[in-house]
Amino acid sequence: MKRRTKICIPILLLHLALFGQERGNMICRQGNLSFFSYTSVENIEAVNNQVVSVLNLENKEIGVRMLMRAFVFKKALMEEHFNESYVESDIYPRLTFTGKISSLEGENQWNGPNLIVGIMDFHGVQKEVKVRVNMENQNGKLVLSGDFSVAIDDFNIKVPPLLVPNIAKDIQVMFRFEYAPYEE
Repeated sequence: MKRRTKICIPILLLHLALFGQERGNMICRQGNLSFFSYTSVENIEAVNNQVVSVLNLENKEIGVRMLMRAFVFKKALMEEHFNESYVESDIYPRLTFTGKISSLEGENQWNGPNLIVGIMDFHGVQKEVKVRVNMENQNGKLVLSGDFSVAIDDFNIKVPPLLVPNIAKDIQVMFRFEYAPYEE
């Protein structure tokens, strides 16, 4: 119960901070975000199925929040290195993104490709990012999916010199969020 409270409070705060009490809000409570990094020694993959996102249909704003320790790796040692050495999850426990859907036009604005521009706050660095997304209505839910690359240098992630050849400079990130109407 204590863990659930810790998760619910940030969700509520994110919602209130981004969107106030406006109508037209959609929420994704269990979004999927994964990353892949090709290396000559061993590929690195992880999945986080606990990503929370709020989408305001009226003003086209989006907020995303996730805990870095929620990433699951195939090997426990990779997960340990990721959290302790690279993203430093104890110091920087979460990633947040706030942005706006900037290319919506026409009657089918919630179907098809769009662009989201916003600020990603990760590893103590705030950086503007642009993400191309695909939006579609599926069985009463709005699905937002896409992929983008993150340069580890952009977010001050330090790689020991001995391991530089084994870690990709750009990490491929894939995501899928299924939104349902937000009910208080």
